[in-house]
Amino acid sequence: MLAERGLLMQAPDGTRRNRNRSHQHFEHTRDAQQTNVIEAEPLTIYHQQAWRAVDPERKPQALMDASARQRDLVALAHATPAAEADQCAAWVERVFLRMGLGVVTGDASALYHAWCQSSDTRCLRVGMIVAVPAHPYGAGGRSWGHVGLYLGDSRVRHCTDGRLVDAPFELWASVYGVMAEPRWGWLGGIALGS
Repeated sequence: MLAERGLLMQAPDGTRRNRNRSHQHFEHTRDAQQTNVIEAEPLTIYHQQAWRAVDPERKPQALMDASARQRDLVALAHATPAAEADQCAAWVERVFLRMGLGVVTGDASALYHAWCQSSDTRCLRVGMIVAVPAHPYGAGGRSWGHVGLYLGDSRVRHCTDGRLVDAPFELWASVYGVMAEPRWGWLGGIALGS
């Protein structure tokens, strides 16, 4: 319609500019759209990344690189029974209590805000908690968030719906990170390894 009234002009890059507006409004031609496509990260309806891939240059710690204390925590994570539904933080706290590291309490959102400061996967260490302050999968998730333990080798163990699940880190971060950025850190500030 604007072209019919002579209000569009062809720019050298193949775009057509609206002559009638003071701001920069562009209508791309089909050729310009095909040659100047910019791939954008898909976003969730909460404006978070839809898939949280780990760059091969930024891999988290592998289990074989973990200290003896970190490996002991992984063994206890496999030996500690699941908690009730909506009690993911209670399960994580029990694992740490069985390790003899004291009691740190709070829901997943509280643990996220208190202890999870990093979102750099190079800083993710075996035995760290990984958490989100909220997720859309039920009222409990919206209010309390979700937390699990990083086991190494890009795996997260978490308690969901009263059962324990081991998930690939990228999948866990993508599924639970739809409302907020997943972060990680040492529960209680107690570093089990470097």
